[in-house]
Amino acid sequence: MRRPDEKESEAAALQLRIAHEWDQLEKALQADAFWYFLSNRPGPQRNRIGFLFELVAKADGIPDGIGDDGYEIFYTYSKKLKDDRISPELEWLKIKQTYMTLEEWFEDRTLYHIVGFLIQQGFGVEKIRSLSEPITKSEFERKLRDEVFAMVIGGPKPVDLSREDLCERVNESLDDMDYGTDAHKSRIRSILLLFNLATLLESPRSNLRFQFDSFKREDWDIEHVRSVASERPLRHHDRVDWLKRCLGYLETQETEVELCSGIEAFVALSQKDAINVDFDALYERVLGVFKESDDEDVDHGIANLTLLDQSTNRSYKNAVFAVKRQRLLSLDQSGIFVPLCTRNVFLKCYSPQVDNVMFWSSNDRNAYREVIAKTLVNFFDGNQEVSK
Repeated sequence: MRRPDEKESEAAALQLRIAHEWDQLEKALQADAFWYFLSNRPGPQRNRIGFLFELVAKADGIPDGIGDDGYEIFYTYSKKLKDDRISPELEWLKIKQTYMTLEEWFEDRTLYHIVGFLIQQGFGVEKIRSLSEPITKSEFERKLRDEVFAMVIGGPKPVDLSREDLCERVNESLDDMDYGTDAHKSRIRSILLLFNLATLLESPRSNLRFQFDSFKREDWDIEHVRSVASERPLRHHDRVDWLKRCLGYLETQETEVELCSGIEAFVALSQKDAINVDFDALYERVLGVFKESDDEDVDHGIANLTLLDQSTNRSYKNAVFAVKRQRLLSLDQSGIFVPLCTRNVFLKCYSPQVDNVMFWSSNDRNAYREVIAKTLVNFFDGNQEVSK
């Protein structure tokens, strides 16, 4: 039988080990790349480990809502550990095992993107964890893809769905998406985000990862690749801003000298003097240079939409394609986060023939739409890299 001093010594050693491991887990959760993979909220600057306690508490059946108060979580566990019938070591092991599960998801490139997408869409970590037990890793991944399918395409994905039928389901869903319909906007944003993640997963040789931390720290809008006619500037200062952006691009091309002079003349006018100048004629001349006739209907479908941070989108939303492209490339070159597929759109990577980078044609839209569909089908079909 152990003597009292031996018990005290063992208890002290256990406390020291738990304190050390606690510190290590807290440091790991302080890394924003890991934290924003798991959470959609900024989270506290200290005691992020409470997130793990909350997950274990829910798994143990402690009532929902307790996690709303971080102190209540710690109080609950402190009280629990004082119970002589409970082993502090086993309780701490639950915390470590929870962390190890999350770390495994984070380190696995495929799970990182699929789990990260579901969490970003509001799918609870505890629910994802319940899907992983007690099955193999490949079965878990399949379940996750099916959850994503139900979320963005709609309805459960039949196990025996052929690739041809899968293509049909995906294409029907994409054709149904219309930015002009408020009810569709959240689904469009989900599809565009998933397209980015699925694109990254298509190359088994790539080690690129989507930056959930950068993405979640910004507000993101759905942006028309080519502006719609209804966005024609009406107020004087909006017209001046729009013309200045076009002028900035045209000056770099050293073409259309006469048009540039006309733009400069209008920009120099006061609001009162501008009333006597035909802005619409100047506007149509500029659109003509960029081959964006205001007479052509620009659709609100997925083939003309991409993700863009809110601040850039609101300041450039009615700009012509070439100006948006110049701005996006400038952000990318400055190291500012731009989603891969947004970058690819403005580089015209999806276009079969890049005959002119100044405008976004119907051929460009069709090619982009085809790539979105193919990438999503590959994702749901599991025709991508094998989890490592």
